[in-house]
Amino acid sequence: MKENTGKTIRWGIMGTGWIAEQFAADLTYVTNGEGAAVGSRTRNSAEQFAAKFNIPRAYGSYEELANDPEIDAIYVATPHPFHRDNVITALRGGKAVLCEKPITVNSRELEEIIALAKEKGLFLMEAMWTRFLPPIIKVRKWLEEGRIGEVKLVKAEFGFRSDWNPSGRLLNLELGGGALLDAGIYPVSFASMIFGADPEKVWSTAHIGETGVDEHFSILLDYGQGRSASLHGAVRLDLTNEAYIYGTEGSIHIPSFLNAKTATLQVRGQEAETVTDDRIAVGYAFEAEEVGRCLLAGETESSAITLAESLGIMQLLDQVRAQWGVKYPFE
Repeated sequence: MKENTGKTIRWGIMGTGWIAEQFAADLTYVTNGEGAAVGSRTRNSAEQFAAKFNIPRAYGSYEELANDPEIDAIYVATPHPFHRDNVITALRGGKAVLCEKPITVNSRELEEIIALAKEKGLFLMEAMWTRFLPPIIKVRKWLEEGRIGEVKLVKAEFGFRSDWNPSGRLLNLELGGGALLDAGIYPVSFASMIFGADPEKVWSTAHIGETGVDEHFSILLDYGQGRSASLHGAVRLDLTNEAYIYGTEGSIHIPSFLNAKTATLQVRGQEAETVTDDRIAVGYAFEAEEVGRCLLAGETESSAITLAESLGIMQLLDQVRAQWGVKYPFE
C-alpha cells in the first residue's frame, strides 16, 4: 500500500451483500481511509454489518447514509439495476462515489449520473478493482515500455457455472441478469484498458437462455491497424478466466486476470519477467486507496479509469446487447 498521507477518507458503504463485505474487510488495509458508516434498506441488516466490521454508524436507509455529514465517500455495492438511483442519492448528499461495476445498466443512465457529478463537482468512479491490482499496474508498465512491441491481439474471458435459479439475479432479465453485465464487464474493460473503448467494428454472438438472458457470449472487436480483441463471458459455463496480450515482440499471460496475483512477460518466446503479488487483502483496498488519493488531491476523476472510458465501455455493451436483441424490462 502507499504511504499514509496523514489524512483519512471516511467511507460509507451502501449495501450489505457479499461484495460490500469484501470491501469493508479490505478497508483494514487502506492507509488513507476507514469505514465510518453503512446503510441498508433495513436497520437490522445495517447494524449486523456494522458490528461484523467494526463500523461506528448504521442506517436503515440509503438516504440517511448519504446525508451523514461525517462521510466523505460512498461505496455503492448494490445490484447493478439500482446503481443509477443509488449513485444519485449519494451525489445529492454531496458525497464522492465509488460505484460497483458495471456502473449502470446502459449508457443513458451513465450519462445522467456523470452530468450530475460534474454539475456538483463531485468525484465519481466505476469500481473496476482489476485496474488497481499490482500485477495489472506492472502489465501496463510493460506495455508503456514497449516490452512486447506493438500490441496486436488481446484474448480475455471470465465465466462461471452458476446454479439454475430463474428468479435469482444472474438469470432474471428484470434484475439486469445475464453474462454481459455481470461477467462480461471484466474482459471488455480489460480490452478497453489496452486498446481504448471505441473499436472500429464489433461482432458478437450470444446464447439466450430460456429466461431471456445471455448465458454466454463471444465478442470480436476490430480496432484497426491489425489490432483486435477476442472476449468471452458466461454465467452457466466455467471458463479459464485468463487473459493474454500478444505483441510483435512477445506476449503477456495473466491467469485469473480479474483478481490478478501474477503476470508473466515473454519476449521472443523466452520468459523475461514474472510479477507476483502476495497480498493478504482481497484486492479492493487498492481502488479505495486510489479514491482517497484523488480526493486528497482535489481530483474528481481517476486517470486509471475515467468517466469517458466508462461511458465508452457502456456504449459498447449497449451496442453488443442490441445485436442480440436483448432489452431489460425497465429500459
